[in-house]
Amino acid sequence: MTLFARLRAPAFAVLLGLGVASCGINTIPTQEEAAKAKWAEVENQYQRRTDLIPNLVATVQGFAKQEKDVLVGVTEARAKATSIHLDANDLTDPAKVKALQDAQAALSGALGRLLAVSENYPELKSNANFLALQSQLEGTENRIAVARKDYIAAVQDYNTTLKTFPGVIWASTFYSRNKPLAEFTATTPDAQVAPKVKF
Repeated sequence: MTLFARLRAPAFAVLLGLGVASCGINTIPTQEEAAKAKWAEVENQYQRRTDLIPNLVATVQGFAKQEKDVLVGVTEARAKATSIHLDANDLTDPAKVKALQDAQAALSGALGRLLAVSENYPELKSNANFLALQSQLEGTENRIAVARKDYIAAVQDYNTTLKTFPGVIWASTFYSRNKPLAEFTATTPDAQVAPKVKF
């Protein structure tokens, strides 16, 4: 056997490996894992907000004893939001994603009502602990918005790859069990309408 004949098989294997690697076969699992990582960051920010809520409630309770309904509403919304668990395998089920979204939106609304309570208590508005927690919650809401935006972009990339060439070939052969991931949508019907500001 000649030297050329002995090198031909390994050289063919290397060329085949390079060809397969550069043709996009790894794109689908890579983008799926990226989307799952972005989802994990959304959950991380939800958890951060959930962890801050007891501190905020305790701070407000000291000043606003008669605002029991608002405080109970926040506590109940937090409990409901933490009772809904969504792992990466559930991201292909739009109903489960919507249920989590709705619970988180209810929690956001309850927190908004709680922060509005501070308007009735000037000493609460100037309390350093309250101001620090309010700032942390505002920062967390911003982080949640960024994490959602990143997740939406990752899902768009992944879902587009499943539907376009050459990804559609790999999706119909090697990755036939991969389904499109659910995207975030507006949680309230009037989310498209700009709020009216009245003085």
